[in-house]
Amino acid sequence: MTPFDRLKAQLGSAFATDDLQRTLYATDASVYRVKPFGVCWPRHVEDLQAILDFAREEGMPLIPRTAGTSLAGQVVGDGLVVDFSRYMNKILNFDPHIRQITVEPGVIRDQLNQFVNPHGLHFGPNTSTANRCMMGGMVGNNSCGTTSIVYGSTRDKLVALNTLLSDGSEVLFEAVAASDWEGMKQRPGLEGKLYTEVENLLSDPELAKAIPVHFPKVEVHRRNTGYALDVLAGSQPFHPDGQPFNFCNLLAGSEGTLALSHAITLQLDPLPPPAGVLVCAHFAEMRAMTESVVLAMRHPLYACELMDKTVLDCALSSREQQANRFFIQGQPQAILMMECRGQTETEAMAVALELIADMKLAYACPILPADQMGRALALRAAGLGVLANLPGDPKAVACIEDTAVAVADLPDYIDELTSLIASYDQKAVFFAHAGAGEIHVRPILNLKVEKDRQVFHDLTQSVALLVKKYQGSFS
Repeated sequence: MTPFDRLKAQLGSAFATDDLQRTLYATDASVYRVKPFGVCWPRHVEDLQAILDFAREEGMPLIPRTAGTSLAGQVVGDGLVVDFSRYMNKILNFDPHIRQITVEPGVIRDQLNQFVNPHGLHFGPNTSTANRCMMGGMVGNNSCGTTSIVYGSTRDKLVALNTLLSDGSEVLFEAVAASDWEGMKQRPGLEGKLYTEVENLLSDPELAKAIPVHFPKVEVHRRNTGYALDVLAGSQPFHPDGQPFNFCNLLAGSEGTLALSHAITLQLDPLPPPAGVLVCAHFAEMRAMTESVVLAMRHPLYACELMDKTVLDCALSSREQQANRFFIQGQPQAILMMECRGQTETEAMAVALELIADMKLAYACPILPADQMGRALALRAAGLGVLANLPGDPKAVACIEDTAVAVADLPDYIDELTSLIASYDQKAVFFAHAGAGEIHVRPILNLKVEKDRQVFHDLTQSVALLVKKYQGSFS
């Protein structure tokens, strides 16, 4: 019996290599398309073991996948797709007293929150795809979202991962006290070797000097550039004042390339204060907006989001969204939407008024009460939706996603980025988690023609080099 036959016997209908399934799994939310060898839908750890055995014997790459909302082709490739979403989507354990929950990779982020919200808890990182993205993907991508300025990234909430390593060994990764470090190196098999290897790596003085120079600045908390060796280097025993060492910090953001995780333990946060208002600062030019972000982040905001004029104007095609422009005054080139919260509306309003006092470069700062916030946010979402569905072959292409720089660098970075995009005869269309220094830019390209495919490649590479210049992070 061949390895292929053994895998088929183990998985049955949970394994497919027909052309239909391969075509369905050839894409994600990005512009890339590569047919995989096949697709499997593991039901439990035993299935994962069989898949690993097959991959090891055949030299077959594995592509862990959940919802496929990736914008950079992270779950596209010519290996074997391991789709956790169909069966491995259960909540395994919940302890409200220590605010921790353990889930399988296929649990949807919003469904997790629906489960824990009655206990006054939630999982803070909140992506634009929260109603469909899954926790396995959020770990793989180290997802952040609109609330990262308060709750950080998925990495910050990751307590433990139950994994299978490439040799088939089942390993629990969690925080390791400095006093237990030597014992971890003595663990059998690949697990012990990993602790030994990482000690050898991070004890290298040349590497210790190189990490602060080549990795993103510490102020950039949306960090998806490569493996997070800088985070490991800052932990015990390599840094005496650091947090306990945890390999989960490396697995978060590794896009499923290091292990197959089948159970994810997360630290939950208390729900945000119940009362909120939205300050919508209007700016006549982008530079005034970016300089104001630096000032805004001195305040305790729960979100700081950017809409530029193009995104605002896209919503004009919808009669419903025209009504949602009720708060817009004049013709702003950019609007900062800043969420202020408190235990009462009076507390939230006090934060908003202190914030507005710093928005001297804005020509208008309407404050929207809680019952109007949803309409303003719907306008932003609708504008992005129209932008993503332009008629004709030219489309707003996702190729400059999640570029993040330190907030203090944002004004100069945006100026250079705008000029760079213009040099490719493109108009910059910005939408961003501005308070985190993160910018999404979608050039309008027709990827059916070679000329625009070349622009896609060259522009993306140029932006990556610009982000590197500012020691930022590029996803």
